[in-house]
Amino acid sequence: MTDIEKKELGILACKVRMGIVTATHAAKSGHPGGSLSAADMFTYLYFKEMNVDPANPAWADRDRFVLSKGHTAPGLYSVLALRGFFPAEELETLRHIGSRLQGHPNMNETPGVDMSTGSLGQGVSCAAGMALAARYQGKSLRVYTLLGDGEIQEGQVWEALMFAHQHKLDNLCVIIDNNGLQIDGRIEDVMSPYPIVDKLRAFGLFVEEIDGSDFAGMEAAFARARENKGAPTAIVMKTTKGRGVSFMEGKAGWHGKAPNDEEYAIAMNELNAALAEWEAK
Repeated sequence: MTDIEKKELGILACKVRMGIVTATHAAKSGHPGGSLSAADMFTYLYFKEMNVDPANPAWADRDRFVLSKGHTAPGLYSVLALRGFFPAEELETLRHIGSRLQGHPNMNETPGVDMSTGSLGQGVSCAAGMALAARYQGKSLRVYTLLGDGEIQEGQVWEALMFAHQHKLDNLCVIIDNNGLQIDGRIEDVMSPYPIVDKLRAFGLFVEEIDGSDFAGMEAAFARARENKGAPTAIVMKTTKGRGVSFMEGKAGWHGKAPNDEEYAIAMNELNAALAEWEAK
């Protein structure tokens, strides 16, 4: 990956984070913490990795994305708006009555959303089904799904992974946002899923471990995922909850709380400073 590409992705990720903060502030509710931790991955997927067309969201041969941790919809909406699926102004309608951007993704209302999600643990099952359907249809598309590390405490996740391994779904990429926090605190205190990598390998997945803010690492991991044959891939990315906003970073309390006016101003000032730093590189 060139320095120019890294710069472009860094700028876009800052803008995705701004969209997350803007949307949750306008809604006075929502989930900024896990949206911010995955913002770099959202950016990489929609601007580098996935084959999609904002002008034709229902294109039959597009790659598919399932946000299994559906409560982090502000992150998905922000990147979809930046990618051109709908106007960025709509982000300020998050969770409002009549808005296309509700608290969890709705595939029947929102351009670019491939699956309605929100009930934790279920999205990966949908993604596995999509991957198998693509094979039956002879399509070369790939399916990506993003899970939270607290979410993998759900048993259905592991049933779906067994299914994916059984059917050798090498067109499926399961991404786990390992920020270490969930609504009730540290995942290791609530119900530890560790060792995550060892468990995924025991279920027959090809596993990559990356820094969730390293775009070059993402590029390398996804390249190896495409080369991998005969088994699904899991990418475990180490992240920081609330990344990019100092007072949210590493705080479980920001799992599902919106910034007030003062906090919004602080967050946007920090993100604008980060954006200026990226633009100056």
